[in-house]
Amino acid sequence: MMKLLDHLEEWFITLLMAGATLIIFVAVVHRYGMGVELLYPYLKDFNLSWAQELCIIMFVWMAKFGAAYGVRTGIHVGVDVMINRLQEKNRARFVLFGLLAGALFTGTVAVLGGRFVWENGMHYASLHALAMPLGDIPEGPTTPDLEWPTWMVYLAIPLGSSLMCFRFLQVAWGFWRTGDLPHHDHNHVDGTEEETA
Repeated sequence: MMKLLDHLEEWFITLLMAGATLIIFVAVVHRYGMGVELLYPYLKDFNLSWAQELCIIMFVWMAKFGAAYGVRTGIHVGVDVMINRLQEKNRARFVLFGLLAGALFTGTVAVLGGRFVWENGMHYASLHALAMPLGDIPEGPTTPDLEWPTWMVYLAIPLGSSLMCFRFLQVAWGFWRTGDLPHHDHNHVDGTEEETA
């Protein structure tokens, strides 16, 4: 099950990155193609004014889930110069404290973010989908270009923070059991393993 979650996380980040890159490329080609007299009649009917907003949304989602990936793989930014100079017993305590503090912080952000998303229109959408009385509950704002409900965009905060909290707890549990932290070798690239002689 964990392997499936790991792969889904990686594929989701990859899909967002590739999609945003493709959308930006198409939008730039379209913008410069509009200046070419020969292409203008073909391109004038295509409206890509939404491309920038969609890419910003995709990059926000990518950043939130990428941070969780960084915790899992050991590439998340951390300052550990002083901690690494401590004796092993004290170092372990500080590392565990740091991981649990990260879990507490991201868990708090997830809860507060979930409340924000709920009050930003998700409660209206949920009641509407269940055909329940809406009363005076506001529908919530929408994004300027895509006109999507903003609660859908902001959902990245509680979901990404929850995953990051889970990853902090996962790393803390592994560190408590084995004393090892995930470590990323910056010289290694997956899929390029050298054959041993």
